[in-house]
Amino acid sequence: MSNKYSLPEDGGAIEKTALQDIIHRYEKISTQVFPAETDGVRYVADRIVRAIADYEKRPASSDFCDEPEPFVLGLTTGQTPLALYRELVRRYEAGEVSFANVAVFSLDEFYPIGADEQQSRNYRIRREFIDRIDILPDNVHLPDGSVPEERISDYCAAYEASIRKIDLMILGINRNGQVGFNEPGTYIKSRTRLVQLSHETRKVESRAFFTLDETPKMAITMGIRTIMQAERIVLLAWGEEKADAIRKVVEGEVTPRIPASYLQSHPRIEVVIDECAAQELTRKQRPWLVGPCKWTPRFTRKAVVWLCGVVGKPILKLTYDDYIENSLGELLEQGRSYDRINIDVFNDLQHTITGWPGGKPDADDTTRPAPSAPFPKRVVIFSPHPDDDVISMGGTFIRLVQQGHDVHVAYQTSGNVAVHDDVVLQNIDTSRELGFGDRFAEAERIIASKRKGEPEPRALLDIKGAIRRAEARAAVRSFGLNPDTNAHFLNMPFYETGGIKKGSLTERDIALIVDLLRKVRPHQIYAAGDLADPHGTHRICTEAVLEALDVVRSDDWLRECHLWLYRGAWLEWDLGMVDMAVPLSPDEMLMKRHAIYRHLSQKDIMPFPGSDTREFWQRAEERTQHTAQLYDALGMAEYQAIEVFVKMF
Repeated sequence: MSNKYSLPEDGGAIEKTALQDIIHRYEKISTQVFPAETDGVRYVADRIVRAIADYEKRPASSDFCDEPEPFVLGLTTGQTPLALYRELVRRYEAGEVSFANVAVFSLDEFYPIGADEQQSRNYRIRREFIDRIDILPDNVHLPDGSVPEERISDYCAAYEASIRKIDLMILGINRNGQVGFNEPGTYIKSRTRLVQLSHETRKVESRAFFTLDETPKMAITMGIRTIMQAERIVLLAWGEEKADAIRKVVEGEVTPRIPASYLQSHPRIEVVIDECAAQELTRKQRPWLVGPCKWTPRFTRKAVVWLCGVVGKPILKLTYDDYIENSLGELLEQGRSYDRINIDVFNDLQHTITGWPGGKPDADDTTRPAPSAPFPKRVVIFSPHPDDDVISMGGTFIRLVQQGHDVHVAYQTSGNVAVHDDVVLQNIDTSRELGFGDRFAEAERIIASKRKGEPEPRALLDIKGAIRRAEARAAVRSFGLNPDTNAHFLNMPFYETGGIKKGSLTERDIALIVDLLRKVRPHQIYAAGDLADPHGTHRICTEAVLEALDVVRSDDWLRECHLWLYRGAWLEWDLGMVDMAVPLSPDEMLMKRHAIYRHLSQKDIMPFPGSDTREFWQRAEERTQHTAQLYDALGMAEYQAIEVFVKMF
């Protein structure tokens, strides 16, 4: 499956006609931005294949070595490079490249950990790349996380000494600016060594180990100096969760607090990112500071909303001087006066607000986000996990149901791995106490049979999946939806690995969505539109919806259908992009909170919270209340909370 999802773009810098020096004026590292990850992956794969080919064409060395020195490729670990490694395997299988004269050195590894444990940083490099190409075993160098503690210092020194000059180093970046496990504060002259992981890093990595207690406290990593000695470096980043770190590395100051910022001094480094990871760069976030722009209505709104934040004024109080003094003079040259722009943007933003997300029947819908007809509408809400529907758009969901639409919710994955073992025992114990059978000892045996680093037993996953289904059914039942007819549990196969690391999207996953769409024939579709999910499931689920819509693109019902994107629990839409804003009353907020509460296995102690320790209901309420405050600050009516959406088509 190809990556199809990219955020809607409307207006912005006219990069094709602007001088490159102007476009990149704020960037201290050469940065290539591609529409989507797949485009960036192909570009980097081209670079690697060409570099290997050019190396092979070099004149023979003047010394008397029997074997030529191999091309040395540095490999980063984690999720970021996996698509690149798959693309390199594809090119090898197509005969476009050979790795017979290539040596690889991996960047890092947890310590202690076994090479065959799925949580190993190099497990997927071996399974998805090394084991599928013609590289010689002696040319594979991956840090060994099982070296005895008394030998680890000597091992790290030996690994460092074994690294011949790296010809091309592929790097990823952590959200706090790490490269490898070089934590904030790392010394620029650091070399390969054992490091103590910070609590923050361990919290982020704990999603692969189920609990913080099971997450390693140490890791082996190449140092900054080791990395900087590479002949060339390519730094990869995909997704909006990396956007802030990319901005700091590419445009910020060199500081030990952002270890990747040291890379600014490398003579041959290139950053390759997608549009989502680029969104905080000046040329994307504030392109009017960089060069000429295409001033569409939406892009004009983005600029004016930004200006309001800079000068601390509502839209209708902006002055001519505010525009001129903040580099928006070009906007005033488009044929409208500043006060006309203020009124147009105010009306544009005001027209996004509606209490009728499914359309108001028999109303003039000229300026409304959703058409009035047909009424009622058939609606499908896609929820990546069994609680994203009520967390992310619970108020709108409740409105759609209570306003009489035929609403269906499709839970794309089982969410089974996000249930603690003790929650399983509690549910089994409840069943025993109610007289429905005593299987407590059996559940205990299944839990005891778990093996570290291996997928959870299928019997345990089935129980956890059942718990989450019951919670989802209770949530939608709380506001009047019939879960027997209108709640659909797709259990997409890509998710069912038994561990945190998921499989690839396949036609089986897509077929489940296609079948549901053709059964319901919706007028509205809601899907998760964020790429900031730290586990990647939201992204895969969004891709699956788009792939399914490609399959049904010739169906007649799709001509009257609109796709709305909501955000997950991590980020919200920028107001410059919003197409529909649904205000919520205090009572509706309470109903939404109670629906979230039905997901008891996710309450109080969340298995995978990322770096944000707030409960999901707290995140949801604070996010929607903050959105309402932003609308209020711009001069709109004051609401308790607002859920916002972007229209994909």
